[in-house]
Order: sequence, then C-alpha cells, then structure tokens
Amino acid sequence: MAINLFSIGPFTVHGYGLMIGLGFVLGIYVSSFMARRFGLSDDHITNIAMCVLIFGFMGGKLLYILVNFKDFIKAPLALLGSEGFVVYGGIITGILSIYIYCRIKKLDFISYMDTLSPGVAICQGLGRVGCFLAGCCYGRETTSHFGVVFPQGCLAPAGVRLIPTQLISAVFNLCVAAFLIFMFKKVRYRGIISGLYLMFYGIGRFIIEFFRGDVERGSIAGLPTSQFISIFMVIFAGGYLYFAFKSARQPEYVIQSSQTDDNT
Repeated sequence: MAINLFSIGPFTVHGYGLMIGLGFVLGIYVSSFMARRFGLSDDHITNIAMCVLIFGFMGGKLLYILVNFKDFIKAPLALLGSEGFVVYGGIITGILSIYIYCRIKKLDFISYMDTLSPGVAICQGLGRVGCFLAGCCYGRETTSHFGVVFPQGCLAPAGVRLIPTQLISAVFNLCVAAFLIFMFKKVRYRGIISGLYLMFYGIGRFIIEFFRGDVERGSIAGLPTSQFISIFMVIFAGGYLYFAFKSARQPEYVIQSSQTDDNT
C-alpha cells in the first residue's frame, strides 16, 4: 500500500504512481532533448520509451515470478496481482525492446541506447522516491539517526528504524543521470554513455543490496538475485566499454541545433 498524497473527490493521488509517472515524463523529455542535439529523432525516443515501459514492466514481473516460483505455484493470482517487481528483469527486456525497435526501423541501436540512458537513470531515481513513499525496497534495521521509521500501512515494517535504501538509491541514480548528461558534452563516441550507465548501475546495485532488508527478493548462489545479476552486468559493461573505446577513433556525434537525421 503506497502513501496517498492527496485526494480530490473520488480521485486519489498515490505517491508511488506519481513519482513513477514524473520520472517517465522527465526521462522522455531529457532523452528527447539529447536526441535533437545529436541529430536523432525525438519521435523515435517517445516510441521507444513506450515500448520500454510496456516490455520493461512485463520483464520485471516475469523475473519476480521466476525468483519466487514456489510461491507462484501455490498462489499464482496473488503473485500476479502483487506489487512485486525485479528491476533487472525490466532492464533486460527494456534493452531487448530497444534493440528490436531499432532493427525494425533500421536505426542505430547504440546511438539510441546512449541517448536514452540519462533518461532511464532519472526515471529510476524518481522511481526509488516512489518506493520510499510506498515503503517497498526497504533497508535493514539500524540504530543510526539517519534511519527512517515507516508508519502503518506501508510495505515496510512499521515502527522500526530502517536504513533508507530507497533514498540512497534515488540520490545515486540521479547523480548518475547528471554525470551522463555532463559527459554528453565531452564524449563524441558511440557506446560510452550507455556503457557508463550499465557499469554505474551494476556497481551501485551490487553495493546497495548489502543494506536491503526485504527478504522476499529471492536468491541465486547464496546472493540476492539482483546482486548476482549485478556481477554479470558489470562484466558485460566492462566489455561493452572496452569495444566502445577501442572503436572510438573518429567522432560519431556532432552537436546540431535542429537536424533530425535518424541514422546518425
């Protein structure tokens, strides 16, 4: 149950949904702005973002079901209707949907990955604020003054001081987004921006998992599911960046004011 921010008659605004919506809209705006500067079509950015939203949600739910398969067998409808979601499932299917879209439209996949990465980081950052308002993805118990006590009605245990892992993740993701936007002004080579995003996200997610307190996330080889996947994410990002730097001999991006050539 998420915290309700306010109600207007029968219409209630939930904190979690509002932050997800704001993150999605702001992410599209930033990515569209970047696309226009580098000669890419912002119309394609909007279309790809919708594909990522749909297939990313499906992938996140699917991975949640897989890591909680025993519970799913016992009560499939209960799990399908729950708020459970594994972000890495969304990232994997989201990237796959970008690749398929670019193949169908004959667009350069890496260029659009670069352009979308800052927007994705923004969406994830604001999404974690939504997690904080809902009380999900909470941290371990702590005696620190920086701990947060959630009220009744949240997904987190009420009346217990917990590490605010949601806010830590939110700040981290927004800082990553700001860094990627800054790097867009410095980097002119395909693949580096998206490679940095994948690297930073994998490292950040691996670290924050040590402080998470929700035990229903599932595990692989003794590690939380997301922490296990983070290892391979970092390895993949390392190889991705290696080939990006290796091929970075001539500039690929040229800052433009209004051109919208889809095949930059």
